[in-house]
Amino acid sequence: MAIYTGRVSEIRLGSGGELEGHVSCPPAAVPAAGRYLSAYAPREVDAALGTPLLLAQVTGDGFWAAPPFPPSWAPGTELGLRGPLGRGFDLPQGVTRLALAALGSSPARALPLALEALHGGCAVALFSDVLPSSTPASLEIYPLAALCDFISWPGLLALDIPIERLPALRGLLGVRPGDPLPCAAQALVWTPMPCAGMAECGACAVPARRGYKLACADGPVFPLSTLEW
Repeated sequence: MAIYTGRVSEIRLGSGGELEGHVSCPPAAVPAAGRYLSAYAPREVDAALGTPLLLAQVTGDGFWAAPPFPPSWAPGTELGLRGPLGRGFDLPQGVTRLALAALGSSPARALPLALEALHGGCAVALFSDVLPSSTPASLEIYPLAALCDFISWPGLLALDIPIERLPALRGLLGVRPGDPLPCAAQALVWTPMPCAGMAECGACAVPARRGYKLACADGPVFPLSTLEW
């Protein structure tokens, strides 16, 4: 497992009103869409656990980390970075229509996959009640409530969903219990991952068809068909 050194170089307020941080680091440390780094500030002696950082935007000297970003990390804070870790989004070859749905307070974690798909020639639609601060002109944006009307449109549906909203997902998609989705779907399940796979502490357990899966190791992106929702 790779260990890197990074530094917080800038802080900004994201479109959802939460902090995003720019981390200067080697290119190999930048996580792919949906994967994460376990980051810690060595000078914070009271912080025993790492903070998961997910990609919002790749830059020339690192990346913007999606919220939540620790408010105690100011520009200049040195970071230890472990990873990239976990399983991210997998955009299959041949998919020509991608729908992204951000059910959390920010669409930032979904945007890297949108840019990847647009670069590959996909048509991409984002469903979110929070507008991104900047998006490509080719990205279509709709309110989250419109998703059920488009559920048959995409070849792949990619969700960014807080774990507490999983029980309400069928209602949002307009899918009754027992009915299959008309498209393939992947879900980034956002939940605290305090041990980042080091201890299998179970704090990030996600309900699955058979028992539970750990977001830190088995995810945080899962095929939706493997989850209990």
